[in-house]
Amino acid sequence: MSPVAKALDVLQEETGVQMGWLVPTITLLRTKLQHLQVTSKFCEPLIAALVSGLEKRFGEMLADPELIAAAILVPKFKTCWTSDENILKLGLDYIRSHLDCQAENHVSDGSHSSEEEDFFSSLKKTGPIETTQQLDAYLGCPGDTVELLKSFPAVCQLSLKLNTALPASAACGSVAGLIFRSRRACIGSKNFENQLLLQLNQAYW
Repeated sequence: MSPVAKALDVLQEETGVQMGWLVPTITLLRTKLQHLQVTSKFCEPLIAALVSGLEKRFGEMLADPELIAAAILVPKFKTCWTSDENILKLGLDYIRSHLDCQAENHVSDGSHSSEEEDFFSSLKKTGPIETTQQLDAYLGCPGDTVELLKSFPAVCQLSLKLNTALPASAACGSVAGLIFRSRRACIGSKNFENQLLLQLNQAYW
């Protein structure tokens, strides 16, 4: 069950993993399990149960345009994680529509103030054609690092919106348990907070 273990390791990472990693990871895991199902001689019922469980738990997510778009906007994956054109179309349509909305909002928000400051400001505004060109250039760029997004501001902004992880208190809670033990049950809240901050920021000392 190596593919399952590796997929769990990927999705349980505390750093470097974004929402866009979910769909490619589950898609690849499902493909690997289906291949094992054909070649395995002994674990076929277990593999079938795992494939069925993945479909039951993640089936709707694998067809969610927002999650597909988040995956495409991770430079590591772009469109290479699936060969299903219908799935990719869902994500790309979502991206294009939201890039167009971003451009329109940017124009409407800044039109009045910018025209007062600069008479020629309307010539500099990002429109739907330019954002589409940014998306095409991003998809055609051979790089796969996060820094690549900096070259495409509109794509980068949407990627940040879709891939910014929600904060979790799991890591903080485990460290807090190490500090707030029975022998330290009477320390004040300010002292406890300072110790917690020091513990979590050891790398910056």
